Amino acid sequence: MTQSILDFVPIWTAILGIGVFFYVLLDGFDLGVGILYGFAPDLAARNLVMNSIAPVWDGNETWLVLGGLGLLAAFPLAFAIILPAVYFPILLMLLALIFRGVAFEFRFRDAERRSFWDHAFCYGSAIAAFAQGVVLGAFIQGFHVEGRRFAGGSLDFLTPFSIFTGLALMAGYGLLGAGWLVLKTEGDLQQWARRLGQRCFVAVLAAIVVVSVWTPLANPAIAARWFSWPNIAFLWPAPILTALAAYGEWRALRGRAEAWPFAGAVALFALSYAGIAISLWPMIAPPSVTLWQAASSPDTQVFLLIGTLFLLPIILMYTGWSYWVFRGKVRGDIGYH
Repeated sequence: MTQSILDFVPIWTAILGIGVFFYVLLDGFDLGVGILYGFAPDLAARNLVMNSIAPVWDGNETWLVLGGLGLLAAFPLAFAIILPAVYFPILLMLLALIFRGVAFEFRFRDAERRSFWDHAFCYGSAIAAFAQGVVLGAFIQGFHVEGRRFAGGSLDFLTPFSIFTGLALMAGYGLLGAGWLVLKTEGDLQQWARRLGQRCFVAVLAAIVVVSVWTPLANPAIAARWFSWPNIAFLWPAPILTALAAYGEWRALRGRAEAWPFAGAVALFALSYAGIAISLWPMIAPPSVTLWQAASSPDTQVFLLIGTLFLLPIILMYTGWSYWVFRGKVRGDIGYH
C-alpha cells in the first residue's frame, strides 16, 4: 500500500475539527444565553430565557465528549501534551458545567432558593466560557515541549493573552446567545436581546482586531504565514469576508430580521475558527508538534474510524431532530417545569 492510502490523519483532523466547531457553536450559544440570563429584567423574562434552551442544552455537550475522546484516540501525543498544560482551566470548566447543570434543574424544583440557583446558572455559564477561552489562548500561544512531553509549568497557561481570549470568548458566546434569543423570543424580550447583542458585538469586533494584531506580533511564524508572499495573495479574502460578516451582523442586530443575527454570529465564529486553523496548521500542539507526529497508528485510526462513521450520523440525526421538534418561538405558558 502507498503512504497516501494509509494516511488517515486528514480524515481524523476533519472529524475533530468539525466536532470542536459544533461544540463551540451549539454549547457556545447556550452558554451565552446563560451569561445573558443574569441581565434578564424580571422573573417572566428569566423563565422564557431558560425555556429557550431547555430542550437542547444538555445534548449540545455531546460534542465536547466527542472532541475530547477523538483527541485522545486519534492524537494521543497531543492529548498527553495539552491536558497537563491546561489542566486547571479544563478542571474549572468541567466544574462550572456541572454546577450550571445542577442549577438548571434545581431552579425549577427549589423555589425557595431560586435566586441562588439563578446566580449559579449565570456564573457557571460565565466561568465555563471564560475557562474555554483561556484554553484557546494557551493553545494559540503554544506549549513548552521537550521530547514527547509537556515540560512547562502548571500555570504557564495564565498569561495576559489567555486572559484576554477568555474574556473575548465570553463576549463571543454572549453574541451567539443574543442571536439565539432574537430567534426564539418576541416583543420586549427580543428587543432586550438585540440591545445586549449589540454590546457583545462591539466587544467581539474589538477582540478580533486585537487578536489579529497581537498574534502575528507575538509569533513570527504566524506573521510569516499571513503576510509573506505568495500566502498573502491567497489569504486576503479571509479578513475581507470577516469585515463583511461583521457589517451584516451589525445591520441584522439593529434591524428587524430574526434569523440573521444568529446566522451572522455563526459566520463570525466560523471565519475566526478558520483564521486560527490557517495560523497554526499543521500544528496540533503548537509550536512544534504536528498532526502527523501526534497521530496514533494507522491500524488504531482505522479501527476507531469504523465506529465513528456509524456514531457520527446518529449524533447529527438526533441533534437535528431535537432542533426541528422544538423549533419556533418559546412561550411563557409552556416549557420546562
